[in-house]
Amino acid sequence: MYRSTSAILRNVRSLQRVFYARTQQKINDYGFLHQVHGKQRCPQFLCRQMSTQGADKTGQNIVIAIGAASLLAGGAYYVYTNHGQDSQKLQKTEEVTPTPPTVSEVPPPQATTEETAESAPALSKLKPEDEGWVPPPYKYPDYDSLPDLPGHVPYLLIGGGTASFAAYRSIRSKDSKAQILIVTEEENLPYMRPPLSKELWFSEDREAIKQLKFKQWNGRERSIYFEPPAFYCQPKELPYKEKGGVAVATGRKVVSVNPMEKKAYLDNGWEIYYDKCLIATGGAPRNLRAFEKADEEVKKKTTLFRGIKDFQSLDSITQNIESIAIVGGGFLGSELACALGKRGRDTGLKVYQVYPEKGNMARVLPEYLSNWTTEKVKGEGVEVMTQARVKSANLDDGKVVISMHNGEQVKVDHVIVAVGLEPNTELAKSAGLEIDDVHGGFRVNSELEARSNIWVAGDASCFYDIRLGRRRVEHHDHAVVSGRLAGENMTGAGKPYWHQSMFWSDLGPEVGYEAIGIIDSSLPTTGVFAKATAKDTPKAVVEETGESLRSETESAVVDQTASTPESVAEAAPETAQEVAVQSPPETVPAEPVHEAATTEPVPEASPAESIPETTEAPAAEAVSDAVAEPVTEAVAEATPAPEPSEETPPVPKAPEVGEDFGKGVIFYMKDKVIVGMVLWNVFNKMPIARQILKEGKEHEDLNEVAKLFNIHES
Repeated sequence: MYRSTSAILRNVRSLQRVFYARTQQKINDYGFLHQVHGKQRCPQFLCRQMSTQGADKTGQNIVIAIGAASLLAGGAYYVYTNHGQDSQKLQKTEEVTPTPPTVSEVPPPQATTEETAESAPALSKLKPEDEGWVPPPYKYPDYDSLPDLPGHVPYLLIGGGTASFAAYRSIRSKDSKAQILIVTEEENLPYMRPPLSKELWFSEDREAIKQLKFKQWNGRERSIYFEPPAFYCQPKELPYKEKGGVAVATGRKVVSVNPMEKKAYLDNGWEIYYDKCLIATGGAPRNLRAFEKADEEVKKKTTLFRGIKDFQSLDSITQNIESIAIVGGGFLGSELACALGKRGRDTGLKVYQVYPEKGNMARVLPEYLSNWTTEKVKGEGVEVMTQARVKSANLDDGKVVISMHNGEQVKVDHVIVAVGLEPNTELAKSAGLEIDDVHGGFRVNSELEARSNIWVAGDASCFYDIRLGRRRVEHHDHAVVSGRLAGENMTGAGKPYWHQSMFWSDLGPEVGYEAIGIIDSSLPTTGVFAKATAKDTPKAVVEETGESLRSETESAVVDQTASTPESVAEAAPETAQEVAVQSPPETVPAEPVHEAATTEPVPEASPAESIPETTEAPAAEAVSDAVAEPVTEAVAEATPAPEPSEETPPVPKAPEVGEDFGKGVIFYMKDKVIVGMVLWNVFNKMPIARQILKEGKEHEDLNEVAKLFNIHES
């Protein structure tokens, strides 16, 4: 049947060629522009001549040709429409009596798309909404001829940090065929930042460090990158990924966003249309005026620590210098001081730490615990210079001379400035987004949406906490949780942000803490401590869980705490009884709470000289209360004795110099309500802390609340 159809079509084409040839001959006989009575005549005139002159013969030929062509065309159409049915009948007949095909009947290999379409003409008449419709074969373009970036993407993520990583994982979990483009200024794929100031500095494998691999405290090696390069596709291929994908445009910056047209403009002039957009631009390290005004040679010897390039540069520099100074006493500065102090013990590097507060992390820890932390840093071989505000930085004999307001000086080969983060809000003006005057960052609603089809997550988002008010948080866990929620809402979830994010800091493998809520040393605090054991260290928790990112280990225990009582207050008596039974007598403190000691508030430093690493701050009312009544309470370990009864409430006691705060819980209070907690060498208990903050109840006896964390277990 197929061969008969081809023969008919060939005959039709032959008649068409004959008709064309004979018509052309007539035109040539009369001439395209024929002289008639000495004048040029137009083609219409010639046609009339052809129709009148020799009409007998020419007209007959035309009629015959048209009739034959119509007949053959009709036959071909009939064969074409019935070919599918005949083929099915023939196939059924062949199934009844199968015979081996001959060589001539075997279809040629690798049939082209055109041959495949012609072989099933009946399907071509079906529409997409018809049953049995088969989509045409997908045609892939020549990628070499495509531009490097697509012109449109369903999901555009601006920034390549942790928040974007969490967002694209959330989007793909809800929309498996999502096409997601990440645009980042960095030359690296999305990676985790915490190891840059922690584990990477303790590795002795130089080759692993070059590959940005580190060993966790339990010795297990892992990469700093969230995903291997093979996980991502090229940006130019993204629009053609039928099953979706994630692409990263590295080394590119989004300079403006037009929300009305849903268009982003890049620094290379490229324009990208989007359906949904996430701004996760994070922030840039702050600097001090003394170093901003210094000459270029001083700036070349100064590092504002933030990303991979900063770590790689600093890692190389510290291999070839004799001394280095770290300006800043917060989380990052203290972590780097401990890390470089260890390197100094091995290489002879002299390490200084300079800051205006009385002790390490004095803006977040109560004074007694800040002093203890300072002694810990000194024990790592670091020379700590407290209450030292930087006045100027000059170059002398190839070294940087840092002069302080108190007259002290330090002369070093290199300087690290670690005094906090400035949120990146450059897109606010072009996108018409609101900036928070107090905390900085983009103001977002409870669903993390700053404007229609634009969400903000991570360090740059200023969100409203239903318990603690409007806040902006600069920690890994917040980037994970806010990015995850923003990605989910970009797919239409419409969920509010209620999660209380946590943060953690490790001063080496032996001392670490986790915190949640408002952690501000100007608030009244109460601490409950117990003796630490070998398992109460960051190294031990990593060995147990196999995970160095503390936010991940906390999520692993959420399922285990799903049965936590709805009310912490109701659970306290039962928990206390359980602890009393299970805990050895010597681990129960005789005087778990002691008389409160009045301490001076932390002196305020000039914003230009020392800026806190987090912009979290309590409400103005809470700050004023702390200034008027700066009370810091502490619970110290004492000799074993029976647990105090409800009739004889424990008496607070001031911490003593030289006390070893092994492990414990520090409560940050406002009007007898817990607004923040630090878990000192206490791990995997964060769900309990979140539940306490969620309830927002007044607590008279915090020793009972501390029992919920089982700190007296051996």
